[in-house]
Amino acid sequence: MNYQQEMKLSNNILGQQGVSWNTISPEHLTRMRLQNRFRSGVDIARYTANIMREDMAAYDRDPAQYTQSLGCWHGFVAQQKMIAIKQHFGTTRGRYLYLSGWMVAAMRSQFGPLPDQSMHEKTAVPALIEEIYTFLKQADARELNHLFKELDSARESGDQVAEHVALRKIDNFQTHVVPIIADIDAGFGNEEATYLLAKRMIEAGACCIQIENQVSDAKQCGHQDGKVTVPHEDFLAKINAVRYAFLELGVDDGVIVARTDSLGAGLTQKIPVSKAPGDLADQYNAFIDGEPIESLEQLAAGEMALRQGAEVIKPLRMPNGLVRFKPGSGVDRVVLDCVTALQHGADLLWIETEKPNLEQIANMVSRIREIEPSAKLVYNNSPSFNWTLNFRQQVFDAWQAEGRDTSAYVRDRLMEDTYDQTDLAQQADQLIQQFQRDAAAEAGVFHHLITLPTYHTAALSTNDLARGYFGEQGMLAYVEKVQRQEIRRSLACVKHQDMAGSNIGDDHKEYFAGDNALKASGKDNTMNQFA
Repeated sequence: MNYQQEMKLSNNILGQQGVSWNTISPEHLTRMRLQNRFRSGVDIARYTANIMREDMAAYDRDPAQYTQSLGCWHGFVAQQKMIAIKQHFGTTRGRYLYLSGWMVAAMRSQFGPLPDQSMHEKTAVPALIEEIYTFLKQADARELNHLFKELDSARESGDQVAEHVALRKIDNFQTHVVPIIADIDAGFGNEEATYLLAKRMIEAGACCIQIENQVSDAKQCGHQDGKVTVPHEDFLAKINAVRYAFLELGVDDGVIVARTDSLGAGLTQKIPVSKAPGDLADQYNAFIDGEPIESLEQLAAGEMALRQGAEVIKPLRMPNGLVRFKPGSGVDRVVLDCVTALQHGADLLWIETEKPNLEQIANMVSRIREIEPSAKLVYNNSPSFNWTLNFRQQVFDAWQAEGRDTSAYVRDRLMEDTYDQTDLAQQADQLIQQFQRDAAAEAGVFHHLITLPTYHTAALSTNDLARGYFGEQGMLAYVEKVQRQEIRRSLACVKHQDMAGSNIGDDHKEYFAGDNALKASGKDNTMNQFA
């Protein structure tokens, strides 16, 4: 609805109540309703799921229409991202937010900082989703509040053209509320536990849930060692659990991202039961490593035998009972994981890799698309990768393959700043700059995200401020590097009272108490220095 239609609705609502509601202003009611267009988290999930589906269809038509997000660990961080995106690009379209289980563990647990091993409270995940959307809705309210002030000023001056412009801005207002890709880790338990947590996440506003194929109680960060995967049937049960949660809550277009950690996982927790040759369990078991045996006499007490086609093997088991996969089988397992997930309800894929190598990703996606042509990826542009070193080494290797002279470079020392201005470093930076575009076009990547960017930006900016402020610069370190930059770059946050909702609160007080309202925005408010 536009402003005038909302005004008509407000007048109708109040008109039905008689004189007892005469103190309620239809214009004030209209504004408050417009500032809170989302009544529940499920409303948000339905709205953002539709956005993601439209974006996925747009990408299928044109891979240049890929999407992006940055990970965040607090509602304020998410809010500032979306305000910045609207300021710099005019639209939030194609820009999402990512909720990282790693950052929830490291930043939001009541136990304090934890590793990414599903040890944090699982309720912290939906709590963060709700917090993020609370801050995004407040950003809506704040920006609309400024537009309402613009409308009031136009009316007070009798400028009908300015009034029309202000109304058009209000009617065309684009919300800061965008999709969140939310990390449910490995489901935090069995499939019922996964379903219950997925429901809470959706009720908080999540339209997209990412789940991985690791063992829940042995979960590791995707970029660390010791990862243990589950058989396909176990993973598919959890995908089903998430889908049921979406459907039960009426988010019929909810998006599921199936993540495989098989590329770096060398272990499985259990050997599934095969019911027929070639079924999923049989295909999974074909990757189990072991020693061929010809007689049961070759088995010691407690050992087992496994038939793989015409061969019988003794699986290689670790002292803790975990079973090893065959060396070099990671890529084949990834392909099977992805095809199976897409054929059983997943919408998007996530392949966790050990480095940002376009050729590696493209080769795996090519094999997947031979069976599932519409396969699309969410790709982790991870801070766990040394991007500078990786791409400089890729250029170095390519130059050597071409027969170019690389004698001026030492491959293992290419991270050093002495190489920063070289042709090799500049070519590597160019490849990094175009990596997302190239991966979208050549490797089926629909969505690019950075899991932990604000973890690192917070550390870096705080380090810089502390070094200057507690050093010789003193207060100049803050003024020069922070406040002056906020002012000159027109960052909304420089007016922190307004950002925190002070002006919205003043308006509400006036709505509720009229001339008796005690407001904070008078002449003595120091925020007026930033007018």
